[in-house]
Amino acid sequence: MNYLMAAISEAMRLYPPVPVDFKNCLNDDVFPDGTVIKRNWFIMYHTYAMGRMESIWGKDCTEYKPERWFDFDENGNEVWRSESPFRYPVFHAGPRMCLGKDMAYIQMKSIVASVLERFEIDAVDKDTCPEHLIALTLRMKGGLPVRVRVRVRL
Repeated sequence: MNYLMAAISEAMRLYPPVPVDFKNCLNDDVFPDGTVIKRNWFIMYHTYAMGRMESIWGKDCTEYKPERWFDFDENGNEVWRSESPFRYPVFHAGPRMCLGKDMAYIQMKSIVASVLERFEIDAVDKDTCPEHLIALTLRMKGGLPVRVRVRVRL
């Protein structure tokens, strides 16, 4: 299940469900880098872009690599590495952190495990990147056509 957790996290790093988020500043504030924010200003952060920033994720930032979510212990075993929510804001961060994050991961893992146990799923056009529609939530134009076959059990 650790690799599944990494695969889901990596997919959401590249394709966050909420690609852009806005906040309204209630009082004057100063960011840690010295940026001044005034009362009633709207602040926007772009989770979609942050997931592809070389300065955050390295030179391979556009590649899908679930392995980036693991470190190795002294025995060479893979160990899950959680990421700072300020670096990986898919579930937001700070006092507005999503309360349902853990439940969302449990649901995603259980659905993926139960579907993949029973079915083989292939994308119809594996070589073409679907066009994305960025709105409140990230969607694919026309959806993702797939072929579904019942998994043969021996």
